[in-house]
Amino acid sequence: MTARRALWTWVIVCVAGAALVLLTAGRDWFTVTYGVRKVAVSAAELAPALGPAAWAGLAAVVAVLATRGVWRRIIGGVMALCGAGVIAAAWWGSGASAALRISAGQAPMTGGGAPQVASVVPWPLIAAAGGLLLLGGGVTAVLRGDRWPGMSDRYDRPGSNPEGAGRTLAESAPSERALWDAIDLGTDPTAGPENRE
Repeated sequence: MTARRALWTWVIVCVAGAALVLLTAGRDWFTVTYGVRKVAVSAAELAPALGPAAWAGLAAVVAVLATRGVWRRIIGGVMALCGAGVIAAAWWGSGASAALRISAGQAPMTGGGAPQVASVVPWPLIAAAGGLLLLGGGVTAVLRGDRWPGMSDRYDRPGSNPEGAGRTLAESAPSERALWDAIDLGTDPTAGPENRE
């Protein structure tokens, strides 16, 4: 697999992870029934960190594309922390006790039996899966990100030497003596190699 293909595969996986987290962050995770009244408990109440962590993960994807070297590793570490935070928030918010505690403030006082807690869809598991993708993407960016191309690579001249990019103009320009020697030989020293006959 080429470095460019590996980079874009990484981007797709990380965006998918963040999208899963955003999908779950806007849903109701539990329904608590008090007699005849049902109270929905949302992810925003159970795990409010999901949305910000997902948006930070998406921002990290763009930042990894725009940076190189040490900065790319740092951003990969931030993405891994976002993924770990999503997993922790999903685990913390998946408990029925948290749903009962939150719904108790919304439900009227009832003298009947115990409230019934029902999970709508396994949203906490889906959020944790998205967090796992973000965590894996962050670790991958830390370990392999230096092998991926950067956004500016497509604008570099073919065969350009990044190690020589720090040379000054005086070091890269031909000497005055070399220019006069070229004129003596009948060549134009200002023409590029492709224009010389």
